[in-house]
Amino acid sequence: MLKAVIFDFDGVITDSEILHLRAFNKVLAQLDIEISTKDYYKEYLGLTDADCFKSVAKKNRLKLDCRNMRNLMAQKTQIFEQLAKTEGRIIEGVPDFLQMLRRNNVPMAICSGALLPEIEIILEEARLRELFAVVVSAEQVKKGKPSPQGLLLALQKLNHNRQISIAAKECIVIEDSHWGLQAAKAAGMHAVAVTNSYDADQLSLAEKIVARLDELSIEELQQLCV
Repeated sequence: MLKAVIFDFDGVITDSEILHLRAFNKVLAQLDIEISTKDYYKEYLGLTDADCFKSVAKKNRLKLDCRNMRNLMAQKTQIFEQLAKTEGRIIEGVPDFLQMLRRNNVPMAICSGALLPEIEIILEEARLRELFAVVVSAEQVKKGKPSPQGLLLALQKLNHNRQISIAAKECIVIEDSHWGLQAAKAAGMHAVAVTNSYDADQLSLAEKIVARLDELSIEELQQLCV
């Protein structure tokens, strides 16, 4: 039985992956490094900011100490927040889908590799924040996706003060990347993929794949949890 839906954020709720890339590149320019769009979607999408900077540093044989890493991450967050205020947008079909879940009393959570201020600013601007009982962000976990740690924490938070706990098999995770789908599988949750960032053939771990979230009915979601 369907008891909860846990969403990825970037590429699922908001079309902000390109804003993250622009923010990364603006920061990395001072190191004479640029991530191509192709490489970002192939290697870095779905990673936390820390893991992205670590991966870029390793690839370019750079040594970054903890202080340098914190400085780069702070710069990236500031740039992203500025971009999000002016260019952040909610993906078409998402608000209707969220309202459908709300009408059917399905608790909703977010589990994202983005930082909490980045998530909050977009949700607040779109007036969607109140729909989510739980938001798990990058700074709340030690391991990002494909680790299931964030999803399991989201479920733990959803179960806080509930008399009857929600089981992992009663949750549907909505993702746009194979990293997220791997995390859902590892967490023992059902997975739905949207083709906002990758083609369907790269999302084969999902039990259902759609182009838009508002293509899904509550009956289809419930059927996944039977």
